Amino acid sequence: MKLIKILFVWVIFLYCFIPNAIQAKTFNFSDWGVLLEKYVRPNKIDGILFNAVDYSELRLDGSFSKLVNNLTLYSPANLKSHEEKLAFWINVYNVFAVKIVADNYPVQSIKDIGGLFKSVWKLEAGIVGGKGYSLNEIEHQILRKMNEPRIHAAIVCASISCPDLSKDVFDSKNINKQLDSTMRSFLANSGKGMKVDAHGKRIFLSLIFDWFEEDFKISGGVLKFLEPYIPLNYQQVLKSRSPSISYLSYNWSLNGN
Repeated sequence: MKLIKILFVWVIFLYCFIPNAIQAKTFNFSDWGVLLEKYVRPNKIDGILFNAVDYSELRLDGSFSKLVNNLTLYSPANLKSHEEKLAFWINVYNVFAVKIVADNYPVQSIKDIGGLFKSVWKLEAGIVGGKGYSLNEIEHQILRKMNEPRIHAAIVCASISCPDLSKDVFDSKNINKQLDSTMRSFLANSGKGMKVDAHGKRIFLSLIFDWFEEDFKISGGVLKFLEPYIPLNYQQVLKSRSPSISYLSYNWSLNGN
């Protein structure tokens, strides 16, 4: 009887004090949302509008350290649905991209991190559930295998020409609307997402759509996939003139203030 009482007390203790990140079926990214609201502001550099991160202040915020620590305790095995996994790993990629910059700040570009034999993309960026992950692993081995091309407008590699870092946390209930919104916003940014020349004969796209062209074949190719997301003022031009495709130069400068 005494042993049963001891076990009961121990179970209650674990339930009350074990970190919420472990107990929860889905990870709570509310701290991330607060950080985004606090440290992300619009900026313009080299004619490109983008959401800039205040890395100098964010890296000192205890909430960021808490968020990163909670991820080390959370098991992705808790994620069941496609939507849960998609939202979780997009958030994690963005958190870890910010983290690897914050850990090495100040830098002029995320590509300055790493070395000759191991690029920043292959370095361990953070830990989830006791396992270390690089940005490459999250992008190529997890997210791209989920056959969702819209991720390319949602994951942000801490550079000016990347899609903007959204100030909204991605969540499983709204993930489809959020991915539609991020793709539309990216294409609407003529400095880095998409633009059409004055005569409507040439369309300029982000190099992202060239690098990951393979991911859009499932939907009939890049332009076919992008049709629903293209700004209205361009849609008629594209349908009537069949412009050729070129690509915008990519600015790898840090998406900082």
